[in-house]
Amino acid sequence: MSLRISNCCEGWLGRAAWLLAGLVLGLAAGGVLPHAPLHAVATDRYENFAMATGPVDQDMECLFFLDSVTGELKATALSPVTGKFQAAFTTNVLADLQVDPSKNPKYLMTTGLAQLRRIPGAGNVQPGAAVVYVAELSTGQCVAYAVPWNSAASRGGATQFSALVPLDKIQFRTAAVREK
Repeated sequence: MSLRISNCCEGWLGRAAWLLAGLVLGLAAGGVLPHAPLHAVATDRYENFAMATGPVDQDMECLFFLDSVTGELKATALSPVTGKFQAAFTTNVLADLQVDPSKNPKYLMTTGLAQLRRIPGAGNVQPGAAVVYVAELSTGQCVAYAVPWNSAASRGGATQFSALVPLDKIQFRTAAVREK
């Protein structure tokens, strides 16, 4: 009977040793391997409005709003100091997308990451990490906009007001679209 008990304990101890060895190796590998940050954004739409989020620096994200009726694209960010909205960035996408507002434009909007060193044509302004893409379906055009973000002003609690900066435009559809 004592032989059976020792065999049972050896099996349990062996499994525990393997589990402990796997845990130690996993922790060691996790400490050595590079860490990839997780970036998540949210996008939603209802009738004539769309909204999306996108990071502007490591500590803050912007909230983007697109009004499909007026073509107004707005972005805002909270102050890490006060917890209040401290930044406002705006533009109107109608001219950039060459859209006739009487034709009932249909927009898509999403955000992405772009570690741009500077914004072309905007002097020494450092862009935020988020780029917002706005596409209009009937014209088949998409424009990318940058946020002229000042991280130091944000950390200091200063307000920021500026225009969103168009980076580039692409034609994603070349066929003419007929309205029904």
